[in-house]
Amino acid sequence: MSVFAVTVHDIQQRLAGGFVPFKLRTSDGWKFVVPHREFIFLTSKRVVVATPDGYVNVLDPLHLVSIEEARSLPAA
Repeated sequence: MSVFAVTVHDIQQRLAGGFVPFKLRTSDGWKFVVPHREFIFLTSKRVVVATPDGYVNVLDPLHLVSIEEARSLPAA
């Protein structure tokens, strides 16, 4: 996989239309799963990704390097 910059606009496009779960990878290698569109909040300067247990990760878009498909969470 090649490394490229991911913008807030790229994520907005990903959220438009039919949703497919995805992962965001940061420049330091961390991956953040977005299993549903309710788990992500975007501003021009921050990307906030919630976890299923209620915690949030506040990411700087300048450190986002890739988006990849992810499987959805199993039904509870």
